[in-house]
Amino acid sequence: MWEHQSLFRVSAQLFAEGIFNLLDRSLRPEVFLLGFASSKEPDEPGAVIIEPATMRYSPFDFKDVKSMAASLETDTGPQGIVYHLHPNDHDRIAKHHWYELVCRATESTLQTLATSRNENRRSFCAVPVSLQGYLVTVVLQLSADCYDGYYTLPKSTATRPVNLPHAAVIEFLHDCNRALREADTVDNDQPVLDRDYNELLRSAGRRLMLRVAPAGTHGLYDACNGVAALRHEGDEGVGTMLVSRRLHPAVMPVLTLETPVPMRDHRSIRKLLELSEGHTALISDASHVFGLGQLVPESDGQYEPLVTVHFTNHYSWEMSHAGHVLMRVVSNTPRLPQGQVAADNFARTARIVFPTLSLDSIDYLWDLAHKATTQPTGTILVISTGAAKEAQRLTRQCFRVVPRIMTPSVLRLVTNIDGAVLIEPSGMCHAIGAILDGLATEKGDSSRGSRYNSALRYVNSSKYPTLAVVVSEDGWIDLLPS
Repeated sequence: MWEHQSLFRVSAQLFAEGIFNLLDRSLRPEVFLLGFASSKEPDEPGAVIIEPATMRYSPFDFKDVKSMAASLETDTGPQGIVYHLHPNDHDRIAKHHWYELVCRATESTLQTLATSRNENRRSFCAVPVSLQGYLVTVVLQLSADCYDGYYTLPKSTATRPVNLPHAAVIEFLHDCNRALREADTVDNDQPVLDRDYNELLRSAGRRLMLRVAPAGTHGLYDACNGVAALRHEGDEGVGTMLVSRRLHPAVMPVLTLETPVPMRDHRSIRKLLELSEGHTALISDASHVFGLGQLVPESDGQYEPLVTVHFTNHYSWEMSHAGHVLMRVVSNTPRLPQGQVAADNFARTARIVFPTLSLDSIDYLWDLAHKATTQPTGTILVISTGAAKEAQRLTRQCFRVVPRIMTPSVLRLVTNIDGAVLIEPSGMCHAIGAILDGLATEKGDSSRGSRYNSALRYVNSSKYPTLAVVVSEDGWIDLLPS
């Protein structure tokens, strides 16, 4: 298609990994390019180009995309007979409409292929860019199980995100298309994807907040960050705000301000936040705060789930809908809510690491692991068959204890200090506050903190069967080995 297509595909793959690994490493992003030659028939060589050529798909799989797009065009109804005053405008809009149909047909084809081949992949396609005789579309595939496992807002459309992963997909594909268009207009035809990963996620957060704003009002995301950054009389901002249109039937007014306060007035909003308590919250239409109110009970015929913004502490807030957290924002950076380690996943991993362990022992270890995940400041629980010898080896890097059976109540106490807790699969504890060591590994993640990476190094380097539960201070929970 063009000289630097391989370089661009590799750059896009690394770009996708950097973004979606920050959200959830289980999304496993995969990027490839599809090119449809506008001047060739579907059965001609070169009519469809796939980059890389070693992909599990072949050009034959996409030979019907154009005909499918043409059939979609016949179903669009009156849009095909709309004309614009200037011929150039009509041609431009008609061309863009055709590109969108090709995009829809490509996504439909990929979905059919994934279903017929039992592939656990969800495909997203960018609107094609015309580049050197080809319509080039960027295809992003994610793990379907992981992607579909996150709560979604109702009434979804292709351009209105239903959750944070979907918003990140839209932003990622937008950046890829921008890079492709720049490659076709500048002297240097090497597309560049150099946007900061966290900045892209912030744009995704803004896009998601725009989606839930009643009047499509911009600025709600940044306003929430501004409010969360302020203190009132030395206290952190903690409170709740309901986002709804004015006079919403599902909101029962408690107090109405005579003059609504603009959301850009962060200091006043922060002060009013002190009034929210329990079920009573500030009411905002994303442009102004106009009072206090409560959401009617679910049994009420007027009930409708509304978006809620919870200000949790300094520089931190989260957005939820119908009791489901859509994103957590810490220091102006959105992240997905990290759930607890699932009991069945823990049991499955424990049986792999410790094949001879009884079901009762696994259940007991699960109780300890579950208690560790509730530690708000983060901790590491290391379960190792060599816990006693490791405690002796790490004598100068831990507090050795007289061996005793660890209980959930005691675990809650000992995890109040930094460092890992070393126990045997039997539940016998040998050390607390342990500073873990280990050899560097290519599986490390520089975007994660020292707690995660030290546990990863230790598990990968240990000569004993080892299982670690890592609870990071920012809410991430990992089970190693994964």
